[in-house]
Amino acid sequence: MIAIIDYGVGNLFSLRSSFEFIGESAVVTRDAATIHAADRVILPGVGAFEDAARKLRESGMREVVLAEAASGKPLLGICLGMQMLFERSFEYGEHEGLALIPGEVLPIEPVIPAGYKIPHIGWNALKFPTVREKSPLFKYTQPGEHVYFVHSFAGMKCGADTIAVTEYGAELTAAVQRANVYGTQFHPEKSGNVGLGILRAFCEV
Repeated sequence: MIAIIDYGVGNLFSLRSSFEFIGESAVVTRDAATIHAADRVILPGVGAFEDAARKLRESGMREVVLAEAASGKPLLGICLGMQMLFERSFEYGEHEGLALIPGEVLPIEPVIPAGYKIPHIGWNALKFPTVREKSPLFKYTQPGEHVYFVHSFAGMKCGADTIAVTEYGAELTAAVQRANVYGTQFHPEKSGNVGLGILRAFCEV
């Protein structure tokens, strides 16, 4: 069973429907016992980092996420959920993240060329670094296949934990992994068959 953490933000219905489509049982919950009993955990997120981090704390889910990650259970952060895996975010101030993956969340505006629209919204191709073995998260994904992004900030200074990038005038972090903790800046649940393949692969790690 996959536990999709409900802490007040995220595309919960779309995610649950995507797992059901590929034949996997998924539950939307903020019950610590249910999350502990699950085989895998999803940390979704849309909106502003500060608001999401506050809701994660106030719901009691911050400590649950940290405990599940420490246990070795596969954890996948999606979009803002991925950004929350990093040490800190500089989205309208400086805010503490979960520090499960080294790196910072910074605006993409200084990185991409002038004239590129912000937020970055749309379908972009994935590229996999050649300096590390392909992540099992992309078991069913080929280089150049497209996924759906919606973001104005991105994880940076991720180093060897970067498992995929995308090109939007400059290379931007598309996905990260450190041991059992995974993150995708894009939305697999909105990325058609490619995204379903990524969710299927996550269910097999």
